[in-house]
Amino acid sequence: MTFDWLIVGAGFSGCTLAERIASQLRQTVLLIDRRPYLGGNAADALDPHGIFVHLHGPHIFHTRSREVWNYLSAFTSWRPYQHRVRALVDGLAIPIPFNLDSLKALSTPAAFKSASTLLLHAFGDGAEIPILRLRRHRDPGIRAIATFIYEKVFHNYTLKQWGLPPDQLDPSVTARVPVRLSRDDRYFTDPYQAMPLDGYTPMFERMVQSPLITLRLNTPFLEVPARQYRRLVYTGALDELFAYSRGALPYRSLRFDAEHLPVQRFQHAATVNYPNTELFTRITEMKYLTGQAAPGTTIVREYPQPHQPGVNEPYYPIPLPANRDLHEDYLADLPSLDRPVLALGRLADYRYYNMDQAVARALALFDSLPGRLRT
Repeated sequence: MTFDWLIVGAGFSGCTLAERIASQLRQTVLLIDRRPYLGGNAADALDPHGIFVHLHGPHIFHTRSREVWNYLSAFTSWRPYQHRVRALVDGLAIPIPFNLDSLKALSTPAAFKSASTLLLHAFGDGAEIPILRLRRHRDPGIRAIATFIYEKVFHNYTLKQWGLPPDQLDPSVTARVPVRLSRDDRYFTDPYQAMPLDGYTPMFERMVQSPLITLRLNTPFLEVPARQYRRLVYTGALDELFAYSRGALPYRSLRFDAEHLPVQRFQHAATVNYPNTELFTRITEMKYLTGQAAPGTTIVREYPQPHQPGVNEPYYPIPLPANRDLHEDYLADLPSLDRPVLALGRLADYRYYNMDQAVARALALFDSLPGRLRT
């Protein structure tokens, strides 16, 4: 059988586009993934102790897009959930994103009053300010406060996570976790925040249940003969697609160390960050995320590391101009392949997508498919 489409990668991007092609165009799709499970980095499953875990670190769904929310709601019911994160700083567990309560915990009463008054006067109650913008403020008092916050929670954490200090990365990286001039301790403020009621993997299973979609796991791209498909959607890293002909695209990777403990709760928040101590960046306790009632608990420590092709998984594209230029060069090579090829997803687009952004990008790509690919 020759499929209309081969989609490489069965995560959010691949599953969304496969579902759209099958349900709207009534075309056949071969959806493959080299891993043994569906869902990409968002896959979840029971661990050996019966605790429901996210296999690749915490995945908390949140979005401002009603379109994305409504789309995914066709495949899952939701359990309301609002994520909360703490950071251990100077022996204290402070809210992250850094907010007025974080400032108060790390300051004397007089210093807190002075600093909070200065910040609120400059930006207003409830403002969210990227730390690099705060550090460039014209007021030296505000710059001093920014330096204090930067050194307490941003500098060392970013060094561990990215291998670079914050000011060497694209400002969009640190802007994802702004300084918040309120007491709101939710990690996300999006209007839609929830977890799939049965888990992510069952949601993906419903997305690809069409008889027009053939799912093959444990299947590397190179094992699929070219004669078996007419069009290709590639959601992996483009340097790998082209056998690193222009050099390797830099990514950051992660190592996850899970530990099961014979207690009901290990920590007082779903995720606790360690910006200035430990080799890992954070510990997540999975039962907070899933809402599971079970004896014992499983925690996961995350150790960032450089990506090594063939050794570990690429997770985060590193947003630097030279890296984007190399990615553009690989994109320019796509027309040289022997059939229509579309790049899609965090790795192929070389963009730091949240889950909802990956879905939105796949939906937009489907809507923009030219007529020649729709027949």
